[in-house]
Amino acid sequence: MNHKEIKTLGELKAAGYQSLSIKDELRNNLIKKLKQQETVFTGVWGYEDSVIPELETAILSKHNINLLGLRGQAKTRLARLMVSLLDEYIPVVEGSEINDDPLQPLSRYAKELIATHQDDTPISWLHRDERFFEKLATPDVTVADLIGDVDPIKAMNLKLNYADDRVIHFGMIPRANRCIFVINEIPDLQARIQVSLFNILQEGDIQIRGFKLRLPLDLQFVFTANPEDYTNRGSIVTPLKDRIGSQILTHYPKSIEIAKKITAQEATYLQEQKDTIHVPELARDLIEQLVFEARKSEYIDLKSGVSARMSISIFENLLSTAERRSLLNEETNTSIRVLDFLGTIPAITGKMELVYEGEQEGADNVAQLLLNNAIKTIFNTLFPEIKKLKREGESSPYDAISEWFSSKEAVELLDDMDDTYFKEQLNSIKPLAALIDKYQPQISEKDTPFLQEFVLWALSEYKVLNKERFTTGYQFNDPLDSYIRGI
Repeated sequence: MNHKEIKTLGELKAAGYQSLSIKDELRNNLIKKLKQQETVFTGVWGYEDSVIPELETAILSKHNINLLGLRGQAKTRLARLMVSLLDEYIPVVEGSEINDDPLQPLSRYAKELIATHQDDTPISWLHRDERFFEKLATPDVTVADLIGDVDPIKAMNLKLNYADDRVIHFGMIPRANRCIFVINEIPDLQARIQVSLFNILQEGDIQIRGFKLRLPLDLQFVFTANPEDYTNRGSIVTPLKDRIGSQILTHYPKSIEIAKKITAQEATYLQEQKDTIHVPELARDLIEQLVFEARKSEYIDLKSGVSARMSISIFENLLSTAERRSLLNEETNTSIRVLDFLGTIPAITGKMELVYEGEQEGADNVAQLLLNNAIKTIFNTLFPEIKKLKREGESSPYDAISEWFSSKEAVELLDDMDDTYFKEQLNSIKPLAALIDKYQPQISEKDTPFLQEFVLWALSEYKVLNKERFTTGYQFNDPLDSYIRGI
């Protein structure tokens, strides 16, 4: 049906247009996509076998939906992607405030216009991108905002008394008729405001200041909520929960590979950063492992969650830290280092809710601890385990590195050291190269400096080496030398 050619109600009828409710529209288009094996919810990773099948089932059941999950679990993104299941254009009575269907008008305005003009009633076409409404639930939201109110200025201009329903100013929900309407963080909505949604969800009538309008609004509701809200700030009132057809639980990525896909897709970085900064795969793994460590840390409030936005912000800060260093050194190209992760601490501290013990420890120290734990976790997947206690005469793969440090002076890695000198310092540790050749022989030349530095950090965490922070960098040395100097 060519929407550009159809401009009146008569032409619409002649073209054989059939009215569909929005839930039928979503259902029919989903059925088509499923038959053609098309991906509906593109760019959402890790939900293929859990959330998305449940969401598709809810749409097929023509349910209103509540997405329940912690922060940063793509709840709003899923709701926005439902727009792709709508018809590209739908006809509306021209000038209607509530997107009246020309074949099934609801408002007094549309009914009177059609009664006057009959088949010559002008119609316009609404694109699916304009059929998405979103409201963040905050405690100050009123019934007038959502449902509507009596407008005294309209009454005065039209010379109407308050008994006339034309004095009503419609709120967001009637204006979203035939659209997807999302209310984010629904528990934050005061209970009395939640009560005002009952009739819309079930009976399709709205009440405004004593007016009871029979307006069978046609909406697809999607609510989002955070489980912590049920205990901390508010809750979804039980009768409202009862009227929401499907409640779907979202979750965080279950593997580092999926988390890396999300970060790579969502991080915003400039072309010049892409061209001039090499990001070793191990650095990407370390970002995600750090976030996984945060999600199980005793210092962080797990009810609050650790958003996927943390890893995105870490990645962006990591690139910018390396970029700043290369600008100071007047270098055209550089590579990410473990030291650069210190520049990401501001991206970590603001994205975690600390429990009492975490507050005592301090946000910066918790961030540093997460990095150290992530390094240890990944190290154990790449190299042999470091045993705390060794039998007499038993050797370790790391003995040669320990001996090298005990016979040499310390190695210093500075925050803003240029690439050439940085590599020279690492390459001077011959047993380090031998260890990597033995256990990670497939590592590329570009990624080797990161792995060398990574091993030094891991060995210092396991107390094989000593690591000391000074103003402009780190010094790695023999633990015994450090101890004697301390005495």
